[in-house]
Parts: sequence; C-alpha cells; structure tokens
Amino acid sequence: MMGTRQHYKAELDALQARFGLRVASRLSQASEELPHDLTERLRVAREQAVARARGLRELSPVPVAVAAGPGSLALAPPPSWWLRLASALPLLLLVAGLLLIQQLHLREDIHAAAEVDAALLADDLPPEAYGDPGFVAFLKQPER
Repeated sequence: MMGTRQHYKAELDALQARFGLRVASRLSQASEELPHDLTERLRVAREQAVARARGLRELSPVPVAVAAGPGSLALAPPPSWWLRLASALPLLLLVAGLLLIQQLHLREDIHAAAEVDAALLADDLPPEAYGDPGFVAFLKQPER
C-alpha cells in the first residue's frame, strides 16, 4: 500500500512539473511578442519585488539552528518563564478541577450516608431490631 502511495505521489509530482514547464514555455513565448516598453516595465517591477523581498528577509528573524549540547540541536533559545507558566497553567487548572470533582463526590457520599443514618435513627424501631442479625445484614448491603 505504501508503494502505491509513493507511486501516485511521484506521478503527481511529474504531472505538476510538466504543467509548470508548459506554463513557463507559454509565458516565455508570449513575453517575446510583448512590446519593448512593456517588457522594460515588467523587468523594473520584477527587480523592485526582489529588492522588497530581500529587505523583508533581512527584517524578519530567521530561526538559526544552534547546538544545545552533545547530540542535540535546538532552533531557538529556551522559552521565557511567562511562556512556561502559560503552558503549565491549563494542566494545573485541570488537576485542580479533578480534585474539586473528587471532593464534591466524597461530600455527596457522606451526605447520602448521613441521610440513611438519620432516617434509621428517626424511624420508630424497637431496640430489639438493632440486634437482629437480618437488620445488621441489611445495613451492610451495598447501595442499589
């Protein structure tokens, strides 16, 4: 399957190259038919565009590969502490949220157990019922 993809990619690259050559040849033929003053204006515009592109390249910083240690290569200096804090903040918020959810579930479990205990204590049961083995088994059953 991988060979088929590579074959299609190579075929696509070849088609694109042929198309590019055809377009370039047509443009070259058409440029020979243009009047001299128009070709001069195009040449000057092309030179100005190249000069602007060079100026922009000089202004914009280009990442430079520097050796960061034995066997490693880095593209930029280490990030600032603000960037590190901004990167760690979502993780800290996630952990805090999970801890909060855990506490809320724990409180709900405690509250539910307290309600069952209060209902049992408030119910009118004779004292002998508390000593009944079936009642103890009922209390030890997991919730349904």
